[in-house]
Order: sequence, then C-alpha cells, then structure tokens
Amino acid sequence: MSEPTTTDQGGTRPLTTPVPPADGLRRVVSAVFSDLRSVDGALYAAVAATPTPALDRALRRLSHAADHSKISFALAGALALGGSRSRRAALVGVGAIAVASASANILGKRLVRRDRPDREAARVTVDRHVPMPTSASFPSGHTASAVAFATAVGTVLPAASVPLGALAGAVGYSRIHTGVHYPGDVAAGAVLGIASAATALAVASARLPHSYGGSRQQPVRER
Repeated sequence: MSEPTTTDQGGTRPLTTPVPPADGLRRVVSAVFSDLRSVDGALYAAVAATPTPALDRALRRLSHAADHSKISFALAGALALGGSRSRRAALVGVGAIAVASASANILGKRLVRRDRPDREAARVTVDRHVPMPTSASFPSGHTASAVAFATAVGTVLPAASVPLGALAGAVGYSRIHTGVHYPGDVAAGAVLGIASAATALAVASARLPHSYGGSRQQPVRER
C-alpha cells in the first residue's frame, strides 16, 4: 500500500514527513530524561513530606560534619596511626577523595549545572536545614567523596568496608534529607565515588606495587 500524498504546485509529496533516526533517538532520550527528572523530584518531595523528628537533628549534624570531607580526613588520620596496612589504606583513601572532589566540582557541576532543589517550595522543615550551597546540584560532592573514601579504604582493609560503606550511605542520604540535593544527585555522586576509588587504587598499585598487591612473586631460581 502506497503512502498518501498531496499535490503541491504540480508536484506530489508525502502527507507525513519521515523523522530522521537521529531526531527520533533524541526525542526518546529527552522523554526518558524528563521522566527520570519527574521521578527524582517525586522522591525528593516524598522525603521532604515524611515527618522524622527523631532523625532530623542527627542527619543535619552528619551532613554538616561531612563538609569538606572532615569525617573522612579524621578517619584517615586515625588509620595513619596504625600499622603499615592501615597507613596504606589512609593514603589511598585520601587520594580517592582528591579524585572524587576534583571530578565532582571541576567537571560534573560545571558541565551539568543543575539548579539546587527549591527547599521552601518542598516545605522541608527548618529543623533539617543546613546552609544551601551556591554550587550546582549535580552530582553530590559530599557523596562522591564519602563513597570514594569508603571504597578505597575498604578495598585495602576489608574489615572496614561495611562500617565505612554504611557511613557513606548515611552521608549521601543526609544530603537529601536536609533538602540540598535530589536523590539523582546522590546516586550520581556514589557512582563517581566508586570510579574515583578505582582510579586511586590503580594509581597506588602502579606506583607502589609491593604495598598494594600489584607485584608478582618472583620465581625461585635453581642453583
């Protein structure tokens, strides 16, 4: 069956203009991102609307304590006082924070430039408030640094992976709870943190192979 046509100045042309594949893909991607933003906003609003008076003060303090990775640096200082393995964990953890912070603030926030949530419109209770940052919202730098530190240190010291992971998760959620980030910002920060830890571990393994398990055992030569 042929496509319907119409006459235009002696010629014929299709009634419907085919959509180029690239335009169709852009429309699909745009629609998907629009839906994700809607879900992101709905989750943010749900957290804001849920009364949690017993948690508000604790999460507000945790969010504030995580400014400039103060918690992670304090833990790194404590680890540095331990044995050689603990010192290696502290070193790679601090390196992971540096990578995560630079990636989030220099690249991520400048490229995406997402506005911060409207905390007043969402009616986030004042008991949760921490100062609203002036930087872009995406990704969450607090989450990226906390996850980077937890992942890097947990790789060198497996016994620390669960408590540090739980702490990083709490830091990430506290940024949503206090109203300064959307859940999507925090999720992106977590992914960035894992990638930053992997980068720091790879660099440490390449520079100090004996310390980070990158060397192979030399075969014993027969005499």
